[in-house]
Amino acid sequence: MNIMATNQSGWQLAHTYISLPEILYTKLLPTPVARPAMVLFNQTLAVELGLDPKDLEGERGALIFGGNQLPIGAIPIAQAYAGHQFGQFTNLGDGRAILLGEQRAPDGQLYDIQLKGSGPTPYSRRGDGRAALGPMLREYLISEAMHALGIPTTRSLAVVATGEEVWREHPLPGAILTRVSSSHIRVGTFEFAAAHRDPDKLKALADYTIQRHYPEIMVDDQPYLAFLEAVLDRQVSLVSKWILAGFIHGVMNTDNMALSGETIDYGPCAFMDQFDPDTVFSSIDHKGRYAYANQPSMAYWNLTRFAETLVPLLDTSQEKAVEKAREVLERFPEKFQSLWHNGMKQKLGWEGDEPQDKAMIRELQRIMHASKLDYTFTFRALTQTEGINSYFEESEDFKRWQAQWFTRATMNGKTREQIYAGMNAVNPIFIPRNYLVEAALHHFVQEDNRQPFDTLLKAVCNPFDPDAGNADFLRLPPVSREGYQTFCGT
Repeated sequence: MNIMATNQSGWQLAHTYISLPEILYTKLLPTPVARPAMVLFNQTLAVELGLDPKDLEGERGALIFGGNQLPIGAIPIAQAYAGHQFGQFTNLGDGRAILLGEQRAPDGQLYDIQLKGSGPTPYSRRGDGRAALGPMLREYLISEAMHALGIPTTRSLAVVATGEEVWREHPLPGAILTRVSSSHIRVGTFEFAAAHRDPDKLKALADYTIQRHYPEIMVDDQPYLAFLEAVLDRQVSLVSKWILAGFIHGVMNTDNMALSGETIDYGPCAFMDQFDPDTVFSSIDHKGRYAYANQPSMAYWNLTRFAETLVPLLDTSQEKAVEKAREVLERFPEKFQSLWHNGMKQKLGWEGDEPQDKAMIRELQRIMHASKLDYTFTFRALTQTEGINSYFEESEDFKRWQAQWFTRATMNGKTREQIYAGMNAVNPIFIPRNYLVEAALHHFVQEDNRQPFDTLLKAVCNPFDPDAGNADFLRLPPVSREGYQTFCGT
């Protein structure tokens, strides 16, 4: 089947990435599929990108986002990168993804348009390059939920059914996700470039990434050191938002840390129900490397690997370069604690700083853990004037803490109503809860009933609005499901 270029539909594709050394990518076409059919299309995102939703939400869009046709101006590539996967270095690359190009949106920003599940590439490592419908729906749902929560993330533009089966443990319906990102440059991209031991290629990648994501530091006296600190700042901010939302990425390998500061790769991710710092959902994380509470330290570990790649650019003396990098990295813990602490105060309706704040937050976490309280619901329950004691099971510890909390919250003169309004603006009532996600995917994939999925999608895309979801979503999730696991979906 020949892949033909199709009409504009608002496409304004640039291809700045292919100005980089050719070791970083391979030009190739997506593999056409048998019967592409549009399953989900994000009209709001299409408009933000300057695309014509009416022209792309039907058959024409299915052909493009299924990989059977190319938009005018597309130069498809698969990107090369490496990565530390659970601590072990490996050469990787886009094993099942094709970048069509960089769409220039009306605001002038470039956004990668990538087809995920578009067929084999030179980096597939014996994989089929395809994806199943369930995991692609899951990424669409959770990435859009993250966006609605204000957490930087890749976005989902479309899901197209391929009309073909993919084989994992058994045959599954195939699909392709169209992922939108500020870029797909990762820590692993720099590891790949550094492994070639060619300073010119590494410098070209660094200069390109700075120009694309951190142009303000180009005039800095030490631009590559400023680059390291800028990347660190974005990662500190991102991971603090994950922790505050109860989100667990699940597979924080260096190839899954985007230098844009966006959440990328929604494989074995999930949101925590009952508060437990050691929560792990990923089926492949046997030792809890990427458990909920370990995510800040893992981000620090990944940033250290990134800093190592920049050493040749930081100073002609390796010893001085390492020391400069170390000084930047050592700022991570304090920056993270500051952002997380301030975020927790927002969630609790507190303003200013008081000596007892940190101890009170630690005590709340202790109560939540000991009583197996739901993380998300606890913060919303604090603003409910009725039924709160029954939720907290008449815990004497909590009653004592609640009295202290309210005294602290009113210290700045705000009324109860003002405090509650502020808390409800930052504490979601709807998240993609595990049991709801699994049920929605089952109905969609196994029973061809998309209504539960659409209902859940609407709710999580309006996470602070109690009227956005049905009454079932407002109930506590079922008692802890021991052994619940998430999977990579590869």
